[in-house]
Amino acid sequence: MASRPRRSAVRPAAPRVGFVSLGCPKATSDSESILTQLRAEGYEISPSYAGSDVVVVNTCGFIDAAVKESLDAIGEALAENGKVIVTGCLGAKGNAVRDAHPSVLAVTGPHDTPAVMEAIHAHVPRPHDPFTDLVPPQGIRLTPRHYAYLKISEGCNHRCTFCIIPSMRGDLVSRPVGDVLREAEHLVNAGVKELLVISQDTSAYGVDVKYRTGFWGGRPVRTRMTELAEALGDFGVWVRLHYVYPYPHVDEVIPLMADGKVLPYLDIPFQHASARILKLMKRPAAAERTLERVQAWRAACPDLTIRSTFIVGFPGETEQEFDELLGFLEAAQLDRVGCFAYSAVEGAKANDLPDAVPEGVKQDRLARFMATQAAISAQRLARKVGQEFDVLVDHVEGRTATARSAADAPEIDGVVTVKGAKGAKPGAILAVRVTGAGEHDLEAVPA
Repeated sequence: MASRPRRSAVRPAAPRVGFVSLGCPKATSDSESILTQLRAEGYEISPSYAGSDVVVVNTCGFIDAAVKESLDAIGEALAENGKVIVTGCLGAKGNAVRDAHPSVLAVTGPHDTPAVMEAIHAHVPRPHDPFTDLVPPQGIRLTPRHYAYLKISEGCNHRCTFCIIPSMRGDLVSRPVGDVLREAEHLVNAGVKELLVISQDTSAYGVDVKYRTGFWGGRPVRTRMTELAEALGDFGVWVRLHYVYPYPHVDEVIPLMADGKVLPYLDIPFQHASARILKLMKRPAAAERTLERVQAWRAACPDLTIRSTFIVGFPGETEQEFDELLGFLEAAQLDRVGCFAYSAVEGAKANDLPDAVPEGVKQDRLARFMATQAAISAQRLARKVGQEFDVLVDHVEGRTATARSAADAPEIDGVVTVKGAKGAKPGAILAVRVTGAGEHDLEAVPA
């Protein structure tokens, strides 16, 4: 009797998608959402152009340098593969992508996973294999296993004159607090030791839904930054707050930091210290009480680290106003600071302001600003020599670990180099004693 034909043990090859992710942590979070959906639908993620059936490029479109990087990345993907789908902030800037690269298959804006998936389905049909539909609850992440970005809202209600993000990402839309906490739980259960809370405006979380009450674990939780931070603190991992505007209710999270519920770290983009320049920028916070509030925060939480960003050379900025900014730096003694020379981003209202600052003057002010802050940073870090505290290990090479303290967000702040960290592994929390300090980084040994 003839034997029954055997069912093939070899599954058909799943379509492979290459992925290029550019831009800020919010774009990274968008990329993670797309990658999670791809894997949930059975697609494979390819590490090379040659092995991809299609390539997705998630772009940034904020400043001119980022636009160039994004357009170059699209061009490279087209040259190496030929089938390219573009998403992200540059996709929201009119015909910028199509004008430069008319052969791309599709262009979508930021935070639009459904549109990206629709484009992928059109050019690389979705595979039908239920065995590949399983993804871990925490989804697909681009960050190391021990830390993750947690996006709590999309868009922004402010209209700062130097910024075009609202035109690309829209007005504020807060995620339901239960969904945020559920994602956080999945991440922690998967081994995440640090949650980095991100959005365009973390302080405004819940404004669009009038801080309505949601539910988590059978208990009510308001859709509001303070209540969210407190709930996240219950997971027992590091919680770091980014993109916090200095609204009055920010004062409420300082006691949570002092009590160890969340990291004593505030990322607040002050942008300038001159009241006139802030008004021209249409910033949502005035400068008058900033120093007073910084002092009050530190009095309530002495270990508080304050990170901020500033712009020099904004249209109309005088030398006196720049000196006012340097004076603010000296008085505020901020711990971590970034600075940009004003860039005339296409579509920004500030481009229409009079009295543009010459490029040479902008670069001179940027150098003076950074030199002033470097000295402040070095002085503040020098005070930590001899102190003991916990660090989170990011990388280990031999007996040397590269780690971060509560004062250090990944990729934007400093690091703590721990010598003699025998047996340490990424994701481990080590107690260390600081032995040396530079302008941005620390050296330490196990405590």
